[in-house]
Amino acid sequence: MSKRNAEDLESGGVSLKDGERPEKPGDLGEVGEFEDEFEDEYESEDEIFEAGVDGRPDAEREADEKAEAMEVDQQTFIVGRHKLEPGQTLSPDLSTYEMLHALSTPWPCLSFDILKDELGDSRSTYPATMYAVAGTQAEAKREKDNQLMVMKISGLSRMEREQDDSDSSDDDDEDADPILESASIPLSSTTNRIRAHQVPATDSSRPPTTLTATMTEAGQVLIHDVTPHLTSFDTPGTIITPQQNKPLSTLRMHKSEGYAVDWSPLISTGKLVTGDNDGKIYVTTRTSGEGWATDSRPFIGHSSSVEELQWSPSERHVFASASSDGTIKVWDVRSKSRTAALSVQVSNTDVNVMSWSHQTSHLLASGADDGVWAVWDLRQWKPNAASSAPLKPTPVASFDFHKEQITSVEWHPSDESIVAVAAGDDTLTLWDLAVELDDEESKDTGGVSGVPPQLLFVHYMEKVKEAHWHPQIPGCVVGTGEAFNVFKTISV
Repeated sequence: MSKRNAEDLESGGVSLKDGERPEKPGDLGEVGEFEDEFEDEYESEDEIFEAGVDGRPDAEREADEKAEAMEVDQQTFIVGRHKLEPGQTLSPDLSTYEMLHALSTPWPCLSFDILKDELGDSRSTYPATMYAVAGTQAEAKREKDNQLMVMKISGLSRMEREQDDSDSSDDDDEDADPILESASIPLSSTTNRIRAHQVPATDSSRPPTTLTATMTEAGQVLIHDVTPHLTSFDTPGTIITPQQNKPLSTLRMHKSEGYAVDWSPLISTGKLVTGDNDGKIYVTTRTSGEGWATDSRPFIGHSSSVEELQWSPSERHVFASASSDGTIKVWDVRSKSRTAALSVQVSNTDVNVMSWSHQTSHLLASGADDGVWAVWDLRQWKPNAASSAPLKPTPVASFDFHKEQITSVEWHPSDESIVAVAAGDDTLTLWDLAVELDDEESKDTGGVSGVPPQLLFVHYMEKVKEAHWHPQIPGCVVGTGEAFNVFKTISV
């Protein structure tokens, strides 16, 4: 996973549009003179067979259509593929967004996580509110300025639309600018990856306990309880004490930095898996005494850094790992040998990111350094024989639209066919895998080569590193790069 220095914000979005192909009128024959009115009416048999639907020969019409398609291809600017010329800028087509906001933080953030709240599920009213946690990447020699940011983002309004006075909203706050509130916890190192977990409260009148696990550049894993910080947003006068800013636990089993961390969605009390650049994976469990216990023996099998870890959404003892050695491995924490149950070669380059579908638990999406992201059916993966090489199955779907490394991939939380993908080409794309092609259908979109029809939307976002769907606001996507982008398109 690459890092970057902070620069000025330049964010926006670009949607793909079909190229328009103007129809060329057919050639009109001239009217004959009165005394020879029947002379030119009849054509030879060869001429009748040669004429197409518009009066032109089929070969001539097809050649013109091909030329027009090539012209469309040359004129369509594709974000991430084409470079801007001097003096050119990109601006979003606002008609394709239902909501679009950019919010800046003191330092850029490599990673963040969205928190579930008590404002309701499947909400669609505006202005919207959300809560999140993020870790900063301060510039060199200013590492002490890093923070764990607990955030409340409110006033997220929808795009203005031209409408009749009778249809106008009565809510004057819809057009207000968003508000970013934050409660910060000082950190002494860059956050490589942060993930949150919420422990249900025993008393229904109390909020859940929100824990965060932060993988730092220094190789430590910091576990914080940020519940007081969240409470402070909606309880005026709340004071965060220095003790509440301290981590509940600092895990030091890793001897190198790492990027891989995930909480089990099936262990409510808290179970954590972490991986480092030495290829070692550790499991840490919250004990009954509110402490944290890490297994003494790591899971070993990757020949290079562990880039991503994901717990199974349906099996509490199973997790998967993605590595820069090009493999994805599936593990069972009950294994005494601490070796992988499955090992699959999914790329010839680094596998940077991975997402396990919570809607269809046998599907796994991966993103690699060569810009290819793919979907795998775990039912096709077979256990390895002893000392055998990793399997090389065929993916269910594979796309090479992005020409730079994939930095984030995530399944939609409620739609089993929708995926969000972020890449090093400064784009965050949305995909619908339910789009299928007939044999006669084009594999290109709108006459533009290399744009698959499964691609729904392309959002421009400078140096985007990570993207997440909001679990309670359908279709809302949040991305982090030079700044945070919060948006919802008209297509999802």
